[in-house]
Amino acid sequence: MGDMGGVRTEENVNGGTDVWSSSDANASTADHLVVMVHGILGSTANWKFAANQFVRLLPDKVIVHCSEKNMHQLTLDGVDIMGDRLAEEVLEVIERRPEIRKISFIAHSVGGLAARYAIGRLYRPPRRRPKEDLPDDVLDDISRGTICGLEAMNFITVATPHLGSRGNKQVPFLFGVAAIEKVASHVIHWIFRRTGKHLFLTDNDDGKPPLLQRMVDDWGDLYFISALKAFKRRVAYSNVGYDHIVGWRTSSIRRNSELPKWEDSLSQKYPHIVYEEQSEGECMDVSLVDADCDVLEEKLVTGLTRLSWERVDVSFHRSRQRFAAHSVIQVKDSFLHSEGADVIQHMIDCFLT
Repeated sequence: MGDMGGVRTEENVNGGTDVWSSSDANASTADHLVVMVHGILGSTANWKFAANQFVRLLPDKVIVHCSEKNMHQLTLDGVDIMGDRLAEEVLEVIERRPEIRKISFIAHSVGGLAARYAIGRLYRPPRRRPKEDLPDDVLDDISRGTICGLEAMNFITVATPHLGSRGNKQVPFLFGVAAIEKVASHVIHWIFRRTGKHLFLTDNDDGKPPLLQRMVDDWGDLYFISALKAFKRRVAYSNVGYDHIVGWRTSSIRRNSELPKWEDSLSQKYPHIVYEEQSEGECMDVSLVDADCDVLEEKLVTGLTRLSWERVDVSFHRSRQRFAAHSVIQVKDSFLHSEGADVIQHMIDCFLT
């Protein structure tokens, strides 16, 4: 166990790292579990900076758990396997900390997909709506459902490929060349194994639709969309450029025509946040979509945007660290990726506790 700068850290025997206030008074009132999930080939250390910042600035509110059950090569086993492991890990944390009443997720890259799968497994349907008249906000809470009996607060993804990686320019280092992208979709599993198939939507388990398509709805006993809906906020942080792993469109859950024009930030507090928007849930007839659009990708966009999303667009184009934007937006390393600190600050300032 470590104690530094008002933050206490403990490595758990069963996996993961817990971070909470070293002040007994603050720790005794903290009842909000924040689960931080790393990306592909990552580890608990990737969220160390953010975890410490959350606890320092919200000491009497949050307990942070940095997930460990999917570290390194285990992230190649598939989004569903990762999600199952994460769900089990969260259940263990909840059992260990009976004081917890609320839950939020903050997930980077493919970790956001694993988190979406995990909450689909952890979702508990709502209590029956009472017959008596109640205010709309109370009715909304009652009808929303929970995550393992906990109030679902913030679901935050950071550079997560929600629409997969197979579409044009969804993986920027493939240069947007259709031929290269097509070849990549057929060989990606050689490198990223089952997770690669899920990302490029080439999986076909027992004749089922691709996993990411199934995850925009409830599927059997997995309540993917109901679980997302249970959260009071859904937020997508995205790099507008220089992220060579995950493109802007897939991480911000937008169509090409919806990508906004952005300008340099004028904010001293958040110098790298260049655009913010709040979208309400919408319904669109897929048959009306332009013929040039990827039909499967459109199904993913349409399914996810039935719910409201906050979108926060980030640019490191003037930064010396811009070519590592995929890691900088998370502050994966507090020295190498320090310029992303304002993004973490923005998360904290907007966080519902």
